[in-house]
Amino acid sequence: MSTKRTIFEDVSEKSTDAQPHVGVIDQGQNTGARAAIRAWMILLFLLVWAMILVGGLTRLTDSGLSITEWRPLTGALPPMNDAAWLVEFEKYKQIPEYQLQNMGMSMSEFKFIYWWEWGHRQLGRFIGLVWVLGFAFLFLTKKIPTGWTPKLLLLGALGGLQGAIGWWMVYSGLGGEMLDVASYRLATHLGLA
Repeated sequence: MSTKRTIFEDVSEKSTDAQPHVGVIDQGQNTGARAAIRAWMILLFLLVWAMILVGGLTRLTDSGLSITEWRPLTGALPPMNDAAWLVEFEKYKQIPEYQLQNMGMSMSEFKFIYWWEWGHRQLGRFIGLVWVLGFAFLFLTKKIPTGWTPKLLLLGALGGLQGAIGWWMVYSGLGGEMLDVASYRLATHLGLA
């Protein structure tokens, strides 16, 4: 017995083989994965929060039915001249909201509600663009941890579904005798947010 052993031998000796335990998001191939995904998720969260506010204001200003078509890509540009504004206003005049509630609305009043709805849709397009660019960057730089790709794709799919439900909601107010959108469709649109 040439060496003296302490009773706390297992605890007192340092093991060089011990690996620090890391979380799932830290197990990505790149050390910057956690920061990149966190920044992307925070940005998306803030944009969704802003979208809920803008959507609420769109609802409060009764602007949601001012754009009567769903053109996800070509609808990104607003009317650029008086003739284009007149075309959009004439489309609005065909729906019950105008005929039963807003008859005699001026072009400037129409532009006010149009800009609210257009802004709401633009913010939705921007959120989609942020998701696509963020996902593409993380995927191509291999910063997405193992098993996270389906989850992140699901987030993108839910965002796209939200846009489709938004149109489904607006469509309910364009025909018949309803002045507003169907309440259950509005609840679905807000609930998914």
